[in-house]
Amino acid sequence: MRYVIVVLAVLGIVVSSLALKVHYDDPGKEPCSINDKWDCGVVNHSPYAMVRGVPVAAIGIAGYLLIALLGFTRRKGLLLTSVLIGLAFALYLTNIEAHVLEVWCLYCVISQGIIAVLTLLSLIWIGWSKLHTRTT
Repeated sequence: MRYVIVVLAVLGIVVSSLALKVHYDDPGKEPCSINDKWDCGVVNHSPYAMVRGVPVAAIGIAGYLLIALLGFTRRKGLLLTSVLIGLAFALYLTNIEAHVLEVWCLYCVISQGIIAVLTLLSLIWIGWSKLHTRTT
């Protein structure tokens, strides 16, 4: 299970890195500008793309790196805490995309899916560990 978590976290790092590139690119050069409702540039250049001067995508990279490390070292409790914080933050950002910006970022949606799956896998891993401990 830990290797699946690490691989997903690495995919999250890749997706967050792509979003970070969009954040620093000049507007209009985004590879994921699909139409009026799907435009990574609009999202990554909005006022919501920074938290206290730090790009949200950079926070995502750091978060996924932490998740990979905690998964690899089998720190299940801290892993679950980290993915739940990540999920809450991703849901907050998704709400902003849906109701404030009314524009979606493809990278952000992919990242939302990754953190949701990581949350589910972390819960399963903890549940499996507790079940396995009781049966032995």
